Amino acid sequence: MTDPQVAILMLCLFIILVLLGFPIAFTLLAMGVGFGYYAYYQGGIETFADIFNNNIFYLLNQNTYSVMENDTLVAVPLFLFMGYVVERANIVSRLFYTLQMAARNLPGSMAIAALLTCAVFSTASGIVGAVVTLMGLLAFPAMAAANYNKQFASGVICAGGTLGILIPPSIMLIVYSAIAELSPLRLYAAAMFPGLLLAGLYILYVVVRVYFQPRLAPKPREEDVPPAAKIYWDLVVSFVPLTVLIAAVLGSILGGLATPAEAAAMGALGGLILAALYRSLTWVKVKESVFLTAKSTAMVCWLFIGSWTFASVFSYLGGHDVIEHFVLAMDLEPWQFLVMVQLIIFLLGWPLEWPAKIGEHRRKGP
Repeated sequence: MTDPQVAILMLCLFIILVLLGFPIAFTLLAMGVGFGYYAYYQGGIETFADIFNNNIFYLLNQNTYSVMENDTLVAVPLFLFMGYVVERANIVSRLFYTLQMAARNLPGSMAIAALLTCAVFSTASGIVGAVVTLMGLLAFPAMAAANYNKQFASGVICAGGTLGILIPPSIMLIVYSAIAELSPLRLYAAAMFPGLLLAGLYILYVVVRVYFQPRLAPKPREEDVPPAAKIYWDLVVSFVPLTVLIAAVLGSILGGLATPAEAAAMGALGGLILAALYRSLTWVKVKESVFLTAKSTAMVCWLFIGSWTFASVFSYLGGHDVIEHFVLAMDLEPWQFLVMVQLIIFLLGWPLEWPAKIGEHRRKGP
């Protein structure tokens, strides 16, 4: 086999292994080291020490160091910590309940409250997993107890949970900015309006569908609705502080007053202050937030190391040139290329998480 054929085999094996359920980051790393050993092999192994005399190990070491000194990625653990602190402090559960009561006169009030909570929590966490998990534990039982259609309720939570991947401060945008060497500020500015628009369209869909199919989302009983004064006070107490924190973090980034890392540090501190004000700041919750932050950050960093190692070996073997020539041979117009890329991303979204799709961008190039 020629080197380009080996590169294509490498890419196909990676996709197969990921579809079989192997961890993406370590699959990238293993494939990069395995095929890289072949790519950089120069022969002449006489002693056991000569086994490690291969440039793939030097490349892996350099990629690891490059990831650890990347200033852009400093924002990742800080934003994650802010989101986990807000989650552990039960601030989101208060917000969901008050939004539900405030929207009680609208069709599908609980679903609307779930979507609004997802949008707000997305701006505080930046990750999909935390939003979907928390809202699945918080909103779905409440909607099921209120006799909501279970398929409808599940769809609302899943749709709302995906807002965390788009609405800033999205962790995906930070990772993508580092991979594509783009400005996080420009990506945040570009993603803000589409993210809010998508949230608004979800809410509009809920209102219209429940209006024509009221059985999907029964209205709350009058005896369950507290006095209006209490609703407004709870809304102010639960919504305003979190909104001020989010506005301060995103406003400082979009206004050019702070870098994403500086704004994330301010947000992490603000999250701790909010948790203390709500009397929910305990050592156990802080420890859980730190552990989850470290776990998620490690996943992102190892994804970078594996992706860069894989990409380097893939390009060295000539795989990048094969894909580039294939795409150029199609002679597509810019809009046709854009449609093709969107279709590929849409199809990859079924079996793969966003880290794998970003890794594909890294290997194939823009």
